[in-house]
Amino acid sequence: MENNEEIQEVKSELNLVVSEEMRSYIYEIAKWASFLAIVGFAFAGITIISAFTIGAVMNNNPQMLALASNMGAAAGAVFTVMFLIIAFAIFYPSLLMFKYAAKAKIGVLYGEQASLNEAMGKLKSLFKYWGIITIVYLALYALMIIATIMGRVAV
Repeated sequence: MENNEEIQEVKSELNLVVSEEMRSYIYEIAKWASFLAIVGFAFAGITIISAFTIGAVMNNNPQMLALASNMGAAAGAVFTVMFLIIAFAIFYPSLLMFKYAAKAKIGVLYGEQASLNEAMGKLKSLFKYWGIITIVYLALYALMIIATIMGRVAV
């Protein structure tokens, strides 16, 4: 019984208050997130269109196929897949930003705690995504540096 009272006491101490100044900041962040998400959707769409265009152009243009001679006839498909991967890499964070913005606006305007909680979850996912992408790039740079050093040592 005493343990439950201690838990209740700790929970009551952990309540955060969202001030009007914080609400205005969250609302402004949500507006910018909406803008950036829409721009990201547009870029993802352009990239998807480019993915299918570059493949067709490469397969129908002998000069472009000559530039990618090492890949042969699969050059168009390789570039299409690469562009689609890039489009997904643009689309996913844009989707997270859009969902964050929508939930944050509802949470701030109508005082809905659940919406604000969900918005913060989307923001967490967005930062997690960019953290993973950063780790991948740092690992690739480290591998390139090691490969360069190993290449010079072998010569």
